[in-house]
Amino acid sequence: MKGTALITGASSGLGAEFARQLDGRCEHLILVARRGDKLRSLAESLSTPSTIIECDLSLQESPRQLCEDIERRGLSVDVLINNAGIAGPNLLEVDDFGEQRAFEQLMMTTVAELCSRLIPPMQSRGYGRVVNVASVAGRFPSSDTGNYGPSKAYVIAVSEELNLAARSDGVFVTALCPGFTHTEFHEVAGMMAAKNSSPKWIWYDASTVVADGINGCNAGRPVIISGRLYRWLDPFLRSSIFRGAILRLVGRR
Repeated sequence: MKGTALITGASSGLGAEFARQLDGRCEHLILVARRGDKLRSLAESLSTPSTIIECDLSLQESPRQLCEDIERRGLSVDVLINNAGIAGPNLLEVDDFGEQRAFEQLMMTTVAELCSRLIPPMQSRGYGRVVNVASVAGRFPSSDTGNYGPSKAYVIAVSEELNLAARSDGVFVTALCPGFTHTEFHEVAGMMAAKNSSPKWIWYDASTVVADGINGCNAGRPVIISGRLYRWLDPFLRSSIFRGAILRLVGRR
């Protein structure tokens, strides 16, 4: 990866790890998140020149405003890392549909709009790399929330389509699908009890996930399942035989 990289959700977790692994590979980093103090601390630890933009990408106008801000600064984006995300509300328990719409904006609409605005200029320059952070939760249904997994399924589907549309112009689009990963995500989502009670061997470090995403995108692969365990499980979970058995078990629960 080369040129200028835009990383959303860069203040922590996978976003911050993307910044660290792209440090020295790209010529400039644009770090975007709501928490400016975290972004400044991250930028100070990097050797690559960085631009910090505080932005709440769950707001409808934010993707347009972000792209206009980048253009005013005289920057163009060669690498897009769509990483910002949250766990979201349980769809069967939603009582504030403003929260639901903000979730859908952040997890799907913002991802699509940034791709729509930034990929065509990459095509005209003949080079681009896009990593849309999805999840193995988007590969098969569960009974958890009715929200997070389906939003990631959309990210996977749109990434596959965009990769087909843009790869002949030198632009590769990849959906990165991690499983359980050591980041702040579970603490912020109030899921630490579940994390602490789960087996340690199902967890992967953020550094492994990000390296898989970068390498897979550079190779032009539309979907990357990160982690040997999840790459082994994926075909079983997606097969009609095992999928039916799993859904029956989930239904009984």
